[in-house]
Amino acid sequence: MNEVKKPYKYVGTNPVRPDGVPKVTGLAKFGNDYRLPGTLYGKILRSPHAHARIKSIDTSKAEALPGVQAVMTAADLPEQEFAYVGAARVQINMWHMSRNVMAREKALYEGHAVAAVAANSQSVAEAACDLIEVDYEVLPHVIDVEAAVAEDAPLLFEDMITRDVDPVPTKPSNIAKVVGFEIGDIAEGFAQADEIVEKEYRTAAVHQGYIEPHATLARSDADGQVELWSASQGHFQIRNWVSNICGIPLGDIKVNPAEIGGGFGGKTVVYVEPVAVVLSRKSGHPVRVNMTRDEVFKASGPTSGAYMKIKIGAKKDGTITAAEGDYYYQAGAFPGSPVMNGCLCSYATYNIPNQKTTGYDVVSNRPKVAAYRAPGSPISNFAVESTLDILAKKIGMEPAEFRLKNAIHTGDPMVAGNSMSHEGYSETVEAIMNHPDYKKPLGPNQGRGMASGYWFNGAGESGATVFVNADGTVTAATGSPDIGGSRASMAIMAAETLGIPYEQVRATVNDTTSVPYTHVTGGSRVTYASGMAVVNATNKVINELRARAAKIWDVDVDGVEWEDGHAKPSSSNVGDFEPLSLAELAAKANATGGPIGTSEALSAGGQAPGFSTCFCDVEVDPDTGKVTILRFVLAQDAGTAIHKGYVEGQMQGGVVQGIGWALNEEYIYDDQGRLTNAGFLDYRIPVASDLPNIDTIVVEVPNPNHPFGVKGVGEVCICPTMAAVANAIADATGRRMEELPMSPPKLLDALDNRDGGEL
Repeated sequence: MNEVKKPYKYVGTNPVRPDGVPKVTGLAKFGNDYRLPGTLYGKILRSPHAHARIKSIDTSKAEALPGVQAVMTAADLPEQEFAYVGAARVQINMWHMSRNVMAREKALYEGHAVAAVAANSQSVAEAACDLIEVDYEVLPHVIDVEAAVAEDAPLLFEDMITRDVDPVPTKPSNIAKVVGFEIGDIAEGFAQADEIVEKEYRTAAVHQGYIEPHATLARSDADGQVELWSASQGHFQIRNWVSNICGIPLGDIKVNPAEIGGGFGGKTVVYVEPVAVVLSRKSGHPVRVNMTRDEVFKASGPTSGAYMKIKIGAKKDGTITAAEGDYYYQAGAFPGSPVMNGCLCSYATYNIPNQKTTGYDVVSNRPKVAAYRAPGSPISNFAVESTLDILAKKIGMEPAEFRLKNAIHTGDPMVAGNSMSHEGYSETVEAIMNHPDYKKPLGPNQGRGMASGYWFNGAGESGATVFVNADGTVTAATGSPDIGGSRASMAIMAAETLGIPYEQVRATVNDTTSVPYTHVTGGSRVTYASGMAVVNATNKVINELRARAAKIWDVDVDGVEWEDGHAKPSSSNVGDFEPLSLAELAAKANATGGPIGTSEALSAGGQAPGFSTCFCDVEVDPDTGKVTILRFVLAQDAGTAIHKGYVEGQMQGGVVQGIGWALNEEYIYDDQGRLTNAGFLDYRIPVASDLPNIDTIVVEVPNPNHPFGVKGVGEVCICPTMAAVANAIADATGRRMEELPMSPPKLLDALDNRDGGEL
């Protein structure tokens, strides 16, 4: 049952976004817009080889070039201890991270940074890079995940022993880690099944496709203090990484957030910031470093490509009895693929008593992967939801009914040994089944596919500062970079809590010295966790406003209540007092105790997972293999939609990225391990003409752990998209596509050269 929503005044509305005017007028400042007097141009020299030992680097000619102010290599960074730290899903090894910023012993992918210069002009910086002499010993390389796990595969690290395997292997390999989860009796579960489907799937590495390349400006003072301006998804995280990689105390670093032109997970790591800091410290000047689009593709993290084996069994009545999955994810040059997420999310929407998932984190000569919108989940979802589609047809059950029959509910077991904590999934399936277009007839060469998705959603550390200005306006400052409308959401929640108009609240994103520590904008955590910090701080302000009114009225604070932006006498207050507005109390602040404001820092828990279900209609041209998306409808549980327009925008954006992932996007390498499509001309992302109007259904099953019932919405929208498109193509063509992208040449080949198999 859905909980009855409170009658909100501002929550659920669509007010004007706070960043709208600066962006449309061009006044908003992004990472590459910052300049200081005397700023130098930084340029990074990158490896032309996919795998090469660095025998020596001679920078003398570059240093002698007029106009060059500083040159750096990995020798200018402190050596890091080799250690994995952090929670299992997000372990970090600074030894790896430092070497990804600047190669030491080896260059492990084309585009790997090996040196950098700072010069008076861009042209001088580029010329200086050309003068740096690197003596490479070119080594055999391996690109694809299946080749990387072969017995005779070239090793990226000659001493890498697979972690978390018992017994411990004695031979090194490219498998960095194995993770596994199991509940029930998998053999018994398959024995109970009347139908079993086993399939193999492959997906390609794809980039987040953010429009703004990585860019930063660094300034260093003579006393060791460092200041940065950076476009990132978490300037506190940037501060942490710079501190570790460069060996600078956290308190000596200030990071200012810039506007950010997209991220989708790809700007939660560092590439250029430590380089700019070292060059600034060596030169004594501010240094700006920005990536070109070619560098973004070659040297920043895409998400993993994968090879997967899926096995699912069900009874004739539609009950899923057992499910198994083996997932091999590309990590890129250093360990850290999101394969654990793939294992945990793949069957998470279903109540399956017997489950087993195993994940393999595999290194290869590609850029190290970075997060991409629900990292890991869309990949395994493509394989699982495609297989479920086949299984539903084999037992003669309608795909949505099949999923609804097996839908997970509160208390049902999950593969990690925990249980589902929230409702919301079955509601999304029902919303799709009730959509008027779900049963609409289709024409020749047209097909319909549906799929469901899951994402954990995040919480964690957030801080906020809320203060009342003398005129009664309110500022709500957080440390969460706004990449999805969070400033509007913070202002809405503060206004709702205070009972004042939305227009009276100014929401800002402040630097690392102005608000308490705040984790990254990622994991669909900001509206939940930072919103909770804002609400808590606002409630503290309300208590202070009540105290100020009590002082004016000379009554106990318990005799004052706050309602609709006013301090009012409570029922226990027998005095005859007129309500005091926020503006009136603000005007009297100096007389009643001084400025009114407070901060809140918390580590939020109690987040609820995200669920989504979609259906897609396609038309396939049998002569060219081109797929046209005719219709796409997505239902998603938002908990409570704080700013409904932003929620719908997130849903539509995730679908668009999933369509690109499904049909066109992929990294293409030549036989030398060089990326051949490092630009938007050849790396094909969807444009408006490729897309239909994307219909959104906002399902609201409030999360009781949040003051306004928030659940994260930014990521689960992408999870089922590729599978839905694949299922629609299978329905239209009688061909089951088992590899992404389902591009015209691949689909045409399937239409021309393969008999129809399991659909």
